[in-house]
Amino acid sequence: MAAQPLAANPAESAFEQLLGSIYVWLATSGLQMLTWVLGGLLTIRLIRWSADRYAARLEANFHNSDLIVQTEDSKHRRALVDVVAWVLIVAVIAVVLIRFLSILHVPITGLTGPGAVIGAALGFGAQRVVQDILAGFFVVAERQYGYGDVVSLTVTGNGLADGTVEDVTLRVTKLRTSEGEVITVPNGQIIKATNLSKDWARAVVDVPVPAEADIGLVNETLDRVGRDFFEDRNWHDLLLDAPSPLGVTDLELDSVTVRMVARTLPGKQFEVSRALRVAIVQALAREGITVAPGRDAQSGGAPPATLADTIGKNGDS
Repeated sequence: MAAQPLAANPAESAFEQLLGSIYVWLATSGLQMLTWVLGGLLTIRLIRWSADRYAARLEANFHNSDLIVQTEDSKHRRALVDVVAWVLIVAVIAVVLIRFLSILHVPITGLTGPGAVIGAALGFGAQRVVQDILAGFFVVAERQYGYGDVVSLTVTGNGLADGTVEDVTLRVTKLRTSEGEVITVPNGQIIKATNLSKDWARAVVDVPVPAEADIGLVNETLDRVGRDFFEDRNWHDLLLDAPSPLGVTDLELDSVTVRMVARTLPGKQFEVSRALRVAIVQALAREGITVAPGRDAQSGGAPPATLADTIGKNGDS
């Protein structure tokens, strides 16, 4: 009688079936999921690359032009492109997740109830995030500030964040301070935004002189300084008009404060105010008028040292 073949081991048979099922899943659903993941990553990289290329082109156009400061339109376009890129990236991630659910045969309509519960929970738990995104949308839509703007932000708790805008998204605003520090401010915590470089700026210099000084002579000297300063080729392109004295703004027992103002290009008020302060002190000294004892000529701001300080030092030497 012929020998009967040995029966296959049930455990080995089940293991082979499991391997076969895994292989089939990897060759079909797994491959689709991998394709969607790679496609999503490539799309995100393409979106970021396009946004960076656009920003680099704006920077190149600015540096190759005769403009001293960027236009408000270019700053707004750069912020808008970054926000659009962020929205597109979120949309790509959402599409990939929905496709995952479809590949796994998870009925999306059956997730309506749990999704509502999870959405309500996230709505209560992530109120700050939603508030930041909504606030960021209005910051960009209303053109409150953009890349390169010098701003002063009043945040929750009456804190201040001053600096140059380096990044604007729907959720946060990043500022670079004069000391090189980066401040990240959630948009939802901004109570008031003061743009110091919107369209034009104003350089303000307060000069305290002794109470016995001839105010008429001081005003004439300041007026002459303003005309000469406006004709100076180093500063003419930064000014919209000639600096002019406003007269006496403060009275004290031993001193009188005289103010001088000048309209400048956006963000250039600090450089102009420093250079103007040097010119004022030198001109008053030639007329025999000195700054009131114990007082300093004040200007509106104290950003990093620039060309104004170099000219001031050369003028002193």
